[in-house]
Amino acid sequence: SYITQIRLLFTTIDGKNVVSVPALLKMEGSTAEIRAQWEKEQDELKRQLVLSDERANLHDLARLTLVGGVDISYLKGDDVNACAALVVLSFPQLEVVYEDYEMVELDAPFISGFLAFREVPHLLRLFERLKASRPDLMPQLVCVDGNGVLHKRGFGLASHLGVLASVPTIGVGKTLLCFDGLSNESVKNGPMRERLCAGGDSFPLIGSSGKLHGFALRSTDRSPNPIYVSAGHLISQESALRCVVAMCRYRVPEPVRMADLGSREYLRRHPLPTRTAAPASAPAASSLATPRVSVALWLSITAAGAALALGAGLVARRR
Repeated sequence: SYITQIRLLFTTIDGKNVVSVPALLKMEGSTAEIRAQWEKEQDELKRQLVLSDERANLHDLARLTLVGGVDISYLKGDDVNACAALVVLSFPQLEVVYEDYEMVELDAPFISGFLAFREVPHLLRLFERLKASRPDLMPQLVCVDGNGVLHKRGFGLASHLGVLASVPTIGVGKTLLCFDGLSNESVKNGPMRERLCAGGDSFPLIGSSGKLHGFALRSTDRSPNPIYVSAGHLISQESALRCVVAMCRYRVPEPVRMADLGSREYLRRHPLPTRTAAPASAPAASSLATPRVSVALWLSITAAGAALALGAGLVARRR
């Protein structure tokens, strides 16, 4: 399975027994089949979710010295080719001390609620490179451009990454996911508008079920549009909010902002080469496609390729 492959390959990498990257094969199967497989994997990972501060001691900001941020920026008009970014900042100075960027191909389909299956394998590879090259700069906390438990299945991108990487994570969303009675009308046009008057003001996002899913936060006085903060993994909702407030100079926290700016700049400096048309006598592109395999095998191979690409030895940009 996806989970088994990730853990097996992490052990191999840590043991210095890195093998070559397998080819990523195309999938076969309907969206319903893929969704069903991903639901099973997501449910298994969710059982390992921890929403408390005890293990990481993140209730005390004085213990925090390194914070990370991740983001994936797509080429304009292209939902496959993108740049994955991991940055590490000092805290509380919020100065970049490490950055790594990589062009990636996101071959997995986009299915609402399962974005992590497209993006997390590529982000995990960046964490493994950091662990191998600069373990002293491993962040104690990672901000993710995506949701944590503020998610219709209670397990968004930040939670998925946190569990697989075993790192505390916080989800930071710029739009409100509507579920469990939460809606733009009931939240933005309700009491939240009166509560978010100044930078640092927050409003609890409590669903019809009575569950706290996260917080709406006005980051700064200059940012009237809120962001939506939720615990990802190994942190409580309250500590997630407190940490994000401490990391905001602009609308989004600095680790996410720097990852976003850096990945966009990397895309600008490293455009994809223009593809030339194939000669008329060449076989059609479809006849040269890689073999098609079952959904389950594709999921395992995609995870394997994501974790093992560390062996390619791509050099990180550092400061």
